Amino acid sequence: MRHGRHRLAIAAALTAATLTAGCQSDGGTAPLSLNRLTETADGVPPEGTNTCPLPYDMAKAAKAAGLDAAAGPGPVQDSDAPVATAEGGKRAKPGEPLAQNPGALVSCTFHIGRDDVQVHTVATRKPHAIAPLAPVVGALAGASTDDLISYMKKAGNAAVGEVVVTDNGNVAAVRLKLDGDGDAFLLVGVGEAGSAAPDRKQVGDLAEALAGQVE
Repeated sequence: MRHGRHRLAIAAALTAATLTAGCQSDGGTAPLSLNRLTETADGVPPEGTNTCPLPYDMAKAAKAAGLDAAAGPGPVQDSDAPVATAEGGKRAKPGEPLAQNPGALVSCTFHIGRDDVQVHTVATRKPHAIAPLAPVVGALAGASTDDLISYMKKAGNAAVGEVVVTDNGNVAAVRLKLDGDGDAFLLVGVGEAGSAAPDRKQVGDLAEALAGQVE
């Protein structure tokens, strides 16, 4: 009987260990780091891919932001455009921002209701990781040069976890916490400038929720 109980105890311990490992593998993600994001960007084909390589759950984030419309990966309209693209890493060319300040950018497209949602994740070796996204902010927010400069300065000075929303309310940035050295940001753009997108608080809450999924 003693040997039988001993074998049962060992079997139970092995089963528990297997289940625990499975939960960690299926439910957890490695902390975001400059190296990890660079490796992810390097793995995206030059022509892009039809899935986002980062663990964003737009439906979950939209719910957290109080947005009830259907949400998921890809743009609202069927398109031949890729869902995800990447810059920097091994493909960075001399003179490009992500070559001068080595890093990587992964950009993914989602949708919430009738609005496309752009999610840009960038990390660099030195501060001001958000700098390469200035043209993106300008285009999404329809910002003037002065407004763009003011916003980029405010976002660049933000603390980790602080959400900075543009004046028109459809773009938000969050400085991300990195595992190891470097600087990182998440930039979220909802709809187009002047469109009937969610209000600025919801856009900020959406960015905050997405940031929590990769930190």
